[in-house]
Amino acid sequence: MAFIHAHFYSDALGMQRTIDVILPQRATRNGDQAGERDRHIPVLYLLHGWSDDHTGWQRRTSIERYALEKGLAVIMPGTDLGFYTDMKYGYDFWQFFSKELPRLVHEFFPRLSTRREDTFVAGLSMGGFGALKLGINCPERFSAVASLSGLTDPLWAYRSDNKDNEGAWFNIFGDEDEMRGSVNDIHYKMEELIASGKTQPRFYQTCGTEDFLYNVNVAFRDRFKDRIDLTYHEEAGAHEWDYWDRNIQRVIKWLPLAANKEVC
Repeated sequence: MAFIHAHFYSDALGMQRTIDVILPQRATRNGDQAGERDRHIPVLYLLHGWSDDHTGWQRRTSIERYALEKGLAVIMPGTDLGFYTDMKYGYDFWQFFSKELPRLVHEFFPRLSTRREDTFVAGLSMGGFGALKLGINCPERFSAVASLSGLTDPLWAYRSDNKDNEGAWFNIFGDEDEMRGSVNDIHYKMEELIASGKTQPRFYQTCGTEDFLYNVNVAFRDRFKDRIDLTYHEEAGAHEWDYWDRNIQRVIKWLPLAANKEVC
């Protein structure tokens, strides 16, 4: 495997950005040419949570080792506290993630597959919201979407018992009326996707039973479980890295990956 730390300029954000990339290394013996499979490496976009950045997954888990076992490329970008959203007061992170980043990734790494069946997105907490948002709003791009302890209902942020980050929520999403029915209202957008009859991604959802987001995860599961292809898992655990390290391994095993073992 290769680990790549890439800096580049983003037109959508008007500034330099960084992504970390885990890339399968297709070593050949005796000068043999790489096969057709080597030009269609499956790719997982792996999104970070509220207090982390693009380095969180490789610093806190063994994601490189887990990806190696499956011959899986992993793209780890950063959104700062942008919540994968075109912020009310801030930057256009949704434009970056939904449009610009995929184009740049395939420009920089042409061996990665562009096929929907080989393209996946997952994330934890804020990144779980980002993964769901991408999968629901861009179903033509992703075949599998996983949320680990995700904020599965951002309208939760406006409830009276969650005022700790009230100013931050407003800077990101605006007021509740601006959030409701928008691209960020993933309950609303999921209902639209179901009604549209479009091909849906497969969804995976996991949350610890001691997590402060457990109730919103259960509510999402109960609302949609009979109308989408949803695999749900829960176990004892809080909002912490031990839980996410265990469960990203379950997510990778769940991904629809063909046998794609790595040489190096």
